[in-house]
Amino acid sequence: MSLKGRNILVGLSGGIACYKVATVVSALAQEGAQITVLMTEGATRFVAPLTFGALSGNAVHTDLWEQTDSSDPQHIRMSRSAELLLIAPCTMDMMSKLVTGRTDDVVSLVASAIDRQRQTVIIAPSMNEVMWNQPANQRNLRQLVEDGYEVVGPGSGWQACRTEGVGRMAEPAELIEAVKKSLAIPRK
Repeated sequence: MSLKGRNILVGLSGGIACYKVATVVSALAQEGAQITVLMTEGATRFVAPLTFGALSGNAVHTDLWEQTDSSDPQHIRMSRSAELLLIAPCTMDMMSKLVTGRTDDVVSLVASAIDRQRQTVIIAPSMNEVMWNQPANQRNLRQLVEDGYEVVGPGSGWQACRTEGVGRMAEPAELIEAVKKSLAIPRK
């Protein structure tokens, strides 16, 4: 499937797995997709926005208030033009925001404006195994699935906290495949 000209949003929340998303953005851009990257403040502490700007060839959005135009709010414009939003890594905090409708960062704000009846939102959870297994997180996961979010991962393996277990973000190849598969399915 060709990604040429496909409009994809990639949102990063603050987790060590942000470094893996550079590979995803680069691969999608090399296949001709138009990539717009959104980053929470926490995400910018793991990988600089400059990295994603260079890989995507587009401005990176890190602030709710940047480029605000009252006649054309950026989060509405971005959400309407996107065919798909990938949130990777999707931390426990971001999952909670998506479930409860909190929109205090650019990623959750744009996600709130996505029409999941016609656009796909894929989340790639990433967190420590203990966090992954918390009852609140598992409730949030079930609610996100019920609300129409697609979930890729998490996998099991070595984690940055020096342990092994479930919670490791899906690998870039798996995320790229999920994006391609989702874009190949016609939406309403």
